[in-house]
Amino acid sequence: MLHGVDPVGYFTAGTAMQGRPELKVVHHGATYRFANETHRQLFLASPDKYVPQFDGFCAERMVYAEPVAGSTGAFKIIDGRLYLFESGRAKQFFEMDQGRNLGLAWHYWDAEVRDAASWRLQAWKRMLFHVPGYRSDAELADEYRRRFGRKPG
Repeated sequence: MLHGVDPVGYFTAGTAMQGRPELKVVHHGATYRFANETHRQLFLASPDKYVPQFDGFCAERMVYAEPVAGSTGAFKIIDGRLYLFESGRAKQFFEMDQGRNLGLAWHYWDAEVRDAASWRLQAWKRMLFHVPGYRSDAELADEYRRRFGRKPG
């Protein structure tokens, strides 16, 4: 999980920190690595506080029930929880209406994605059959330009 990036580092340093292979913990089948023993101990004391939401899938794509891998370099902590995004641009789109998007992402995570037999099939399904209110990357980019007077990303 997190390609070896220390999940606690997002909270303590505000950045993605590479974990060390010898400092690891397996939690719910995923292996997490830590930059130091203090971070490992913090994680052990409260792992659910530090794990990425939506199993590390991009929060912006979850708004459309599309499980797409999040990037360890594009993240945001919201209400004490770690959310990953596939890119900085996806994070910008998410932030345009963060409250609404967070609600939709959790709705689709709970209703469709969490228990899907295959995340790849779920992604294909929603790429072909969009959820109500779906907006394409181009539509989101246009909205961003209108709001902020510059191109996203």
